[in-house]
Formats: sequence, structure tokens, C-alpha cells
Amino acid sequence: MTLPIALQAPALTQRAAGVWTADDPVRIVGMPLRATMAVVELHGGGLLLFSPVEMTPDRRAAIDRLGEVAHLYAPNTFHHMWIGAWADAYPRAVVHAPRALRRKRRDLRIDREHDHDPPGDLETTLDEVHIDGFLMEESVLVHRPSGTLLVADLVHNIGRNPELWTRIYAGTMGFYGRIAISRALRSLAFRDPIAARASIDRLVEHAFDRIVVGHGSPVERGGRAALIAAYKWLRPRPRLFAPAILPPRKGFCG
Repeated sequence: MTLPIALQAPALTQRAAGVWTADDPVRIVGMPLRATMAVVELHGGGLLLFSPVEMTPDRRAAIDRLGEVAHLYAPNTFHHMWIGAWADAYPRAVVHAPRALRRKRRDLRIDREHDHDPPGDLETTLDEVHIDGFLMEESVLVHRPSGTLLVADLVHNIGRNPELWTRIYAGTMGFYGRIAISRALRSLAFRDPIAARASIDRLVEHAFDRIVVGHGSPVERGGRAALIAAYKWLRPRPRLFAPAILPPRKGFCG
């Protein structure tokens, strides 16, 4: 049955000037959640699709009305399921992905790996921060004009879903009804806590107040403080031995 137009969910929801979202239902470890895509407008009018969800005719038409799709961004090694269809539909768009995704998706055209010389139209609008030491190889983007941070799995915000298994699992894992990351990811996905802590510290130096998350509702205000609180648990493991004192390297240090 087709719903009346007034009752249909919009293909895109505007979150801020130059930022829109769309989401689809997904199941993760049995929990009914939502997967979210962000669409951001770049300086000059092109669009970047962050963590694309399924390409439907209505969704594609809504995006085409906003402008030209210039960039497609797979933020980590898990949020990539639908990006191939978008890449086929927009062959001129630059596909960005983590290096490890080349091995996982040999069918996918990847034009640029994260953290490597971003094109000029991205640098004028977005800041890219790679989360070092995170096994999911995630990179996040800050949309400077709107003060919006785009993440995939760095934090979740699923709220208080009434479904029983979601309450049990998310409650046990510490992200039910709060902005947080799963305890399972805390334990398994951070191979280098010193590097990860440095990346989080670098990220919160950026100016953002809103967070669009990969799973759950956007954090419309107070996002920077929420991210800081969500990562209080991450403390670098103490080194067993003090590193040797070496002379400073000459030249560029990134």
C-alpha cells in the first residue's frame, strides 16, 4: 500500500545549513537499529555523501536536486555496503575509503585513501581526522560551516529503544540511552590506546556542536562535550619501559 504523500518519510532531512541525512533500518547483533547517511554541501556547490545508505529513486532524485555528487566517503571498514551502487551511478565522483577496505572490497573503485592529500574542494569545507589505533580504520569529518561532526561507529546514540533485546544488549554494552561506544568495541577494537587517545584529543580541538552518528539520532547540541565524556574511559596503557631519548628528526613531522 502506498502512503499518502503527507505521511511518507522525506527522502532527506535537513539538519543544518548544508547538511542533510537519510537513514534505513538495519539489524546489528539482532538489534533493530538505523544506519544513517550524511549529505554535505561543499564550497563551490558539490556534494559529499558520507557513509551512503541504499540508493532509492526518491533519495537519488532528492540528492540530484541539491547539486552534483562529487565525493563518496566510506568512513571505515564496515560502513561500505551500499557505496558501490552510488559509485556506479556517479562515475565522476571521487571514492574515499580506508586503506584496509581495498582488501575487503576488491570490487569497489577506490580513488583516494583516508588521510592522503584531500582534494581542494574538501579542504575548503571539511576537516578529516583519522582515528589512529582503531581497528575499524575510521576517519571522521568536521563540516566547518555548520559545526557538524560526521562519524560512523566512533559513538552511538540509539536512545531508549523499547525492543527487549536492544535494551538487554545495549544496556550490557553501556550505550543504551546514552551517547557512548559499545564496551565490545572498547575491548576489541582499540589496538593502540595511546594513538587513539591522541586522535580523540586532536578531534575535540575542532569546533563542532552537532554530531551525526552512524547509528541512532543526531546529537543536535552539546556534541563536543558528549564526545569528550564518551571517551573518558580511554587512557593510554602505561609503558613498561621508558623510551630512549632520541635527537629530534629534521624535516616534516605529521
